[in-house]
Amino acid sequence: MIRTSSLAAIIAAAMTLGAAGMASAAPVMVGGAPMYAEKTIAENAPNAKNLTTLVAAVKAAGLVDTLASKGPFTVFAPTNKAFDKLPKGTVDTLLKPENKDKLTGVLTYHVVPGTYTSATIMKDIKKMGGELTLKTVEGAPLTFKMDGKKLVVIDETGKGAVIQKADVMQKNGVVHVVGNVLMPKG
Repeated sequence: MIRTSSLAAIIAAAMTLGAAGMASAAPVMVGGAPMYAEKTIAENAPNAKNLTTLVAAVKAAGLVDTLASKGPFTVFAPTNKAFDKLPKGTVDTLLKPENKDKLTGVLTYHVVPGTYTSATIMKDIKKMGGELTLKTVEGAPLTFKMDGKKLVVIDETGKGAVIQKADVMQKNGVVHVVGNVLMPKG
């Protein structure tokens, strides 16, 4: 027979283990760094080694405070390799102070207001007959399609970017890491 005090101790221990198990869920890793769901996009992104070009661009455009704000935002974050695919000199040109407006336009084209997980996007693609269009903060649309099991974001120039790491949940939205820089027309 189990004593009441022993039963209470067992329940307390189980609850502690359960809470510890939930609290110790490993954060998603991006660029070798943990992305903590209780931190903002602006707090997490600088720690990812594969997003350093994006972080430098966000700083140059003066968008750090925006990505630290309440949101919610869905960010399609190009990797350093994605920026390397641009024509030589493009990044250096965009980072010049006189090109801040153009840089801001390119960066805000990677952001959709609201929180769109990959499951939500895929469900909406299916609901919309195979293609979903969302308006970016920049004002121009991004198109989403499935390529087999891959979720692809297509910019206004027709270039696609496969979502390489989906659903990196943040305090103020969600980040999807992409393999190409998305460009609006013009």
